[in-house]
Order: sequence, then structure tokens, then C-alpha cells
Amino acid sequence: MTSLFDSFPLTHAKEDLPMTASDTAATDVAIIAPTPVVSVKPVVLEAPGRGEDLEVRVSAPTTGRDLPVVVLSHGFGSSLNGYGPLADYWAAHGFVVIQPTHLDSRTVGLPQDDPRTPRIWRFRVEDMKRILDQLDLLEAAVPGLSGRLDRRRIAAAGHSFGGQTAGNLLGLRVLDPVSQKEEDLSDSRIKAGVLLATAGRGGADLTPFAAEHFPFMNPSFAAMTTPALVIVGDKDDSPLSVRGPEWMADPYFLSPGDKSLLTVFGAEHSLGGIVGYEVQETTDESPERVALIQRVTWAYLRHALGMEDTSWASAQKALSDSADPMGRIESK
Repeated sequence: MTSLFDSFPLTHAKEDLPMTASDTAATDVAIIAPTPVVSVKPVVLEAPGRGEDLEVRVSAPTTGRDLPVVVLSHGFGSSLNGYGPLADYWAAHGFVVIQPTHLDSRTVGLPQDDPRTPRIWRFRVEDMKRILDQLDLLEAAVPGLSGRLDRRRIAAAGHSFGGQTAGNLLGLRVLDPVSQKEEDLSDSRIKAGVLLATAGRGGADLTPFAAEHFPFMNPSFAAMTTPALVIVGDKDDSPLSVRGPEWMADPYFLSPGDKSLLTVFGAEHSLGGIVGYEVQETTDESPERVALIQRVTWAYLRHALGMEDTSWASAQKALSDSADPMGRIESK
């Protein structure tokens, strides 16, 4: 992997003022220079009992060895084609990114009355585990990738519904609306997580509409012990909860263990546009916010997966020291 570095600010630009050396030291984090990326889709995994084979996209840098892996779960209705601002960035900066298309994707077109619908949340978790089980096949599907994965360093990430899916692998538990049982679906192969705009507690915290139509939105975070970065927007006022934006911080405050919380100022549910390039559902388009999330998640993943700690420490310092930060990081 290249040893060249680019510096990117984590705070708002100062209008009409030149950036000085001291500004740079306080607000920049060294990021490994991007490399070309190869991406293969769809890689089809057989999935008995699912009703549809699982289609997966794999993106990887063309250089480097011992590459860590991020399995990225999309939000409701999206697909392996979504989340380019994250997947492309992570892959260009040293990660292998694997993206499944879950059954709730608009590209699948599953009818609401399909018998699989009540357990759609569980199929999502099984998709993620199937990817982990089939890493050899996925690695072989990408030209030049064979022998370059680091299977000791695997993270799960997800946005919105995908955050709950990734959370299940970290220890989050769901009261199954069909079986009425709460099962441990965590996976020891996952060493860290990134949960973006992920739903909080269910029950009385849900709106009547959410309680009726999304019975799987009843997570317990008490056993979610795997290290994770939770990312929220302070303007993400979800129509699914009666509590307002602070509801999205539950995965941080209600889970034990090593956790960090990035609050992005002014961000709504799309967190500035992480769901894709020029997509209609982005209501708060902000390249600055997207860039912040790209850099902070990159630094956190390198820290949480035991690669290096300097970038994560620099990201925290940059935001805490700035007079005009774009967000706030807290840890426990």
C-alpha cells in the first residue's frame, strides 16, 4: 500500500481567511492516499431457504496485502449499488468492502404479503453471515484479490435498517415478532462495527405507525458488547419515533463496552448524502458532512481493528479543539 498521505480538514472552512500551519495541525487528519479500486458485481451466493440467491458486490483496492474487510448492510429498499460515498472511499483507502442486496431491496420487489416479510430482519442477518461463510468464494471472484484478505480484521457496518442488521452481529438482540423469542445472533468473526442513523428502543418510543408496520423494531442493546462507532445526525427527527433525534443515540448509550458516538451537526437521516451519489432520498445534501463521516469512519475502523491509533486520536482532537466543528465525538 502506498505510504503517501493527503490531509483533509474535519472542521468548517474559515471564510476569507487563509489556513495557517497551526490551523492545519489542529484540524487535519493524515489519510492514506487513494488507490484505484476494482469492483465486481453481482457475485451470486446460493442461499437455500431464502427464495432468492444472494447477490453481492465486492470492492477492493488494487494494491496492498492483509486488507481488512467491511461488510456493509444497506438501508430499507436500497441495494448493493447504494452507499457509494462510503464503499468507494473505504475501498480506495485500504479496505475490502462487501455489500449484499437484502430481500427488502426495491430491486427484489418482494410483495408486502410475502410470507418472508415478517422475518425480513432475520434474513438480513443471515445474508451477512452467509458472506462471512463464503469469503473464499468472494475473494476468488475479484481479479487479483486472492490471498490479500486479512480475516482477523472484519467489521460490520450499516445505515438505518442496515444499522440494526450490523448491530445483530455485534450482539444487539431482536424480539422476533414470529417466535416471540430473543436470540443471540452475534458473530465472533466481527471485531468492530459502524452503526449509522440506527433506530433506538421500541415499545413506547415508537409511533403507532411504526409499532404496527415494523414489529421487529424492538431491539435490546444490553448484550451489544463488540466495539462500535455510532453515528447520528442532530436533525434526524425520525417519523418512526416520538422521541426526536436523540432516539438514534440509543445504540451508544444503552450498550456496554467500548463505544464511541459521532454526532454530526445539522445532519438528517441521510447524514449529508452517504446513501449514494445524487439520490433523491438525501434531504440534507452536504459534501462536507459526507467527507467528515468518510474520514472519521476510516480512522475509527483502523483503530478498532488494531491497525493503528494515530488517525483516530487525531480525528477526536480535531473536533474537540475546533472553534467551529462539524460534529462531536464522545467515547466510553
